[in-house]
Amino acid sequence: MILSTLCSALAQSAAPADPTEAGKAVFKRANCFGCHKWHGNGGGGYGGDALSLRKTELTREQIIETVGCGRPGTGMPFFTRGAYDTVKCHDMNREDAGNNMPPEANTFLRPHDIEAVADYVIAHIKDKGEPNHKECVDFFGDTSRVCDVYKAQQPNAQTTTSEPSK
Repeated sequence: MILSTLCSALAQSAAPADPTEAGKAVFKRANCFGCHKWHGNGGGGYGGDALSLRKTELTREQIIETVGCGRPGTGMPFFTRGAYDTVKCHDMNREDAGNNMPPEANTFLRPHDIEAVADYVIAHIKDKGEPNHKECVDFFGDTSRVCDVYKAQQPNAQTTTSEPSK
């Protein structure tokens, strides 16, 4: 009885606090933030103007397909090895894509990595409104000065005025 309770407690403490941490690691490693930015709002990047992941209406399955197969006719690269060759993408092969063939990513991702990044986007970016200090710290850690710009936007931030007391 004591042994089973101890094993159960150890198993629970070994569980990751956030199951989407693996997806965040892939988001960083695959340089998704190079175009979509850490907050997912998109904007100018290496591949052009990336769409906002915060405003996307794509489903999990559509995000998985987009990451794996890229977006034809755009700078969004494909991350699946063999995309458009041995793996049909968007119901097309390389010949069908022609001049609209998306670029090949600098690194290929395994299917579970693509699923993990989709889960991360859904849990932490999609439909989250404007980025804030907590999200920035969650992404970069609390030692980065990158997040300082968001401190003034915190809901409980203390503000001072130059107005004299009456």
